Amino acid sequence: MTDLSGTISSDFATYYEFVAGQVHKWADPLTQEQFWCNPYTYGNSVGHLVLHLTGNLSYYIGARVAETGYVRHRDREFAETEQPEKKKVLDAFDQTIAMVVATIRRQGPADWLKPYSAEREPGADERFMIFLRCAGHAYHHVGQIIFLCKELAKGVGPQSAST
Repeated sequence: MTDLSGTISSDFATYYEFVAGQVHKWADPLTQEQFWCNPYTYGNSVGHLVLHLTGNLSYYIGARVAETGYVRHRDREFAETEQPEKKKVLDAFDQTIAMVVATIRRQGPADWLKPYSAEREPGADERFMIFLRCAGHAYHHVGQIIFLCKELAKGVGPQSAST
């Protein structure tokens, strides 16, 4: 018989590491300016998306499962105007991924079905579901990062609302 809990832990951990690798594949070559540039009048910069992924995982998994005490300021993830150093933002993301992976690896067979609740996540009633939702959410934003990086590579700059 296969160890389902072990397979879930291993596969989730590998997937979150894959997501982190994809973020780095696309974000690492960007300059500081490109990292914070949004070439459109809508959406977010790569930097803001990385801040958002860090906040999302730090809250839904860190605060709610690993009990890290993280307090989320979701609005700042999208509206941060200070534009912190790219390396600092990516390092915080990497630390968050490491926390997520460590938390996943600590889950035993009974842990996956433990009750779960958090604001903005109705229907994520057990831990398995929040890890699944966060994985899908993270890769959704990786897709946006890939698109933005391809546009930035074309030399597309910030657009004004009148463009």
